[in-house]
Amino acid sequence: MSHIRGGALPPEAADHPACAEGSRPEAHPAGAKGLSERLEESVRVLDSIGTQFAPDSKRLQFLRDRLEQGRFHLAVLGQFKRGKSTLLNALLGEAILPTSVVPLTAIPTFLRSANTLRARVVFQDERPPEEFRGADADALAAFLSRFVTESGNPKNRLGVSEVEVFHPAAILRKGVVLIDTPGIGSTFRHNTEATLNFLPQCDAALFLVSADPPLTEVEVEFLKHVRSKVSRLFFILNKVDYLTTEEQEEALQFLRRILKEQGGVDETLPVFCVSARRGLSARRTNDESLWVHSGLRDVESHLVDFLANEKASALRGAAATKAGDILEDVLMQVRLAVRSLRMPVEDLQRRIGEFERKLSEIAQERQTADDLLTGDHRRMHEFLEEYSEQLRRKSLAYLEGVVQEALAEAQDDGEAEDGAREAVAAAIPGFFERHMGETTALFKRRIAEILRPHQQRADGLIESVRRTAAALFDIPYRAPEATGVFEVVQEPYWVTHKWTSSVGAIPPGLIDRIVSSRARKTRILKRLTEQIGSLVTGNVENLRWATFQSIDRAFVVFRSDLDRRLSETITATNGAIGAAMARRSEDAQAVSGELAKLHAAEAELERIKASLRDGGS
Repeated sequence: MSHIRGGALPPEAADHPACAEGSRPEAHPAGAKGLSERLEESVRVLDSIGTQFAPDSKRLQFLRDRLEQGRFHLAVLGQFKRGKSTLLNALLGEAILPTSVVPLTAIPTFLRSANTLRARVVFQDERPPEEFRGADADALAAFLSRFVTESGNPKNRLGVSEVEVFHPAAILRKGVVLIDTPGIGSTFRHNTEATLNFLPQCDAALFLVSADPPLTEVEVEFLKHVRSKVSRLFFILNKVDYLTTEEQEEALQFLRRILKEQGGVDETLPVFCVSARRGLSARRTNDESLWVHSGLRDVESHLVDFLANEKASALRGAAATKAGDILEDVLMQVRLAVRSLRMPVEDLQRRIGEFERKLSEIAQERQTADDLLTGDHRRMHEFLEEYSEQLRRKSLAYLEGVVQEALAEAQDDGEAEDGAREAVAAAIPGFFERHMGETTALFKRRIAEILRPHQQRADGLIESVRRTAAALFDIPYRAPEATGVFEVVQEPYWVTHKWTSSVGAIPPGLIDRIVSSRARKTRILKRLTEQIGSLVTGNVENLRWATFQSIDRAFVVFRSDLDRRLSETITATNGAIGAAMARRSEDAQAVSGELAKLHAAEAELERIKASLRDGGS
C-alpha cells in the first residue's frame, strides 16, 4: 500500500511527510450489481426450462445471496486510554460508545449497519438478549455503559458475552463491520488470549497507539502475538493534535524504530497519524476540512474503502467463476437433452446402458473412498486422545510450578496457601484460553491437510461422471475452473469459555502447626497438587470434547457434501437423458417444440456465461 498523508494538528503538521501518503482508491460499486443481475437472469432461464434444473437454480441463488451478505470485518486493537472508543465514535459520526477514565470491561462490541439506531446485549448463559431501540445517541451510550464499563458492570458480573450496535453510519453501509475488542490491560487478563483467538476470523486489524505514553513493553508483546494471528495489520498513531511538528516527527520515528526492532514489523507498512478527538468534533460539526486534517479521512478511505472493495472484488471473482461452472454444468445437461432427442432410440438405449455400467464402477470407487475417509476420521480421534494426554501433563507441570513459585515468594506461612490458591485461579483461564487457540489452529490445519486428498478424490469421481456422459453422447466438455467448493465464510463470532479455576481451602491439620515452615509448605503443595489434578482433568476434558465435536462436524459435513455433489451430478445427468427418453414417446411436434426451447436456453446461457468472464457487465 502506498503512503498517505497524515493529519496532525496544527495544520502545518498535517503536511508533514513522515506519515503515510497516497491517492484515494476507486470504488467499483457496479460490479456486484452487474453480477447479481446476471445471476438473476440465469435463474429465470433455468426456471423456464424445467424443474430438473431446480438444484442448479438454488446454487445460483446461493451465490447471489453470498454476494449481498459479504462484509469486511475490521477489528480495532489497543491498550487502555489509547482512544479506541473515540476513534470508533469518530468513524460513526457520533459518541455512542462509552469512553472512560478507568478501563472498560473486557467485552467485544460489534458495530453493524442498519437503517435505525439500536443495540443488543448477548449474555453468556441462556438469558434472552437485552435490547435498546431509539434515535437518541446519548441514551444509547447510557444503555451501553451499563454493560461495557467497569462502573456499570464491574468484572463483568452481569455475564455479558458480546454487544452488537446497529448504526446507519456511512462507513458501515459500505459493507464494513467495525469490532471494538477488549483493550490490553482489561479486567480479565485471559481476555487478551480470547482476543488473539478471535483475530484470525477478521479481514484486518487496526493497532492503535498514541504518543502519551509511547509504545509500551506490554503493547510490543501483544503486537508480537497479533502479527501471527491477523493477515492484514495497520497502525494508527493517535492524539497527534497534542504534539508540535517536531514532537510528532520524534514520536513517529520512535514508533517506527520500536515496531521494526522489537515488533518485527516491516518498516514500509504505513502509520496513520490522527486525532480521533478532532475527528469526532469534525463529524459533529460537519466540518470537512477538520475531518481531513484529523487524519481520519485517510484512515476511512485508504484502509476501509480500499480493503472492503478489495474483498468485494475477490468475492465477485470467486462467485463469477463458480457461477460459470454451474452454467457449464447446466449447458452440458441441455446439450445431453438435445443430443438424446435427436438420437435414434436404439442408439440412445445402448448409450444409456453403457453410462449405467460406468455409474456402477463409480459407486464401487465411492465406497472405497468412504472407507479411506472413515479410517482418517478414526485416526484424527486417536491423535486427539494423545494430544489431550500431553496437554494434561503439561498443565499439571505448569500449575504445580505456579504453586511452588507462590509458596516460595510467600512471606507469611499463614497466608501462603491462600496466595497459592489465588495464583492458580489467576493462571488457569489464561493458560487454557491460550491452548484453546493453539488447539483450534492445530486441528483445523491437520483436518484440512487430511481432507485435501479426499477432496481431490471426490472431484475426480464427479468429473468421471461428466466426462463419461460427454464422451458417450459426443458433446463438448469443459472442466470446472473453481477449485473445490465455494465456501460460505461465516461472520466472525466471539466465544467465551468458563474455565474451572477454583481451588478450595482445606483447613490445616495439627501437623501443619508443629512442623517447620519448609515441611508445612511441602504439605500445602501436596494438598494443592491433588486439587489441581481435578481442575486440569476438567478443563482438558472440556477442551478435548469441544475439539472432538469439531472433528466430527468436519468429517460429517465433508462426507455429506461429497455424497450430495456426486448424487446431484448423477441425478442431473440421468435426468437430462431420462427426460429426453420420455419425450421420444410424444409426437414429433412436441419434440420439435422442446428442442426449440432448449436451443433458445442454450444460447441465452452462453451469452450470460460470456458476460461473467467480462466481469458480469
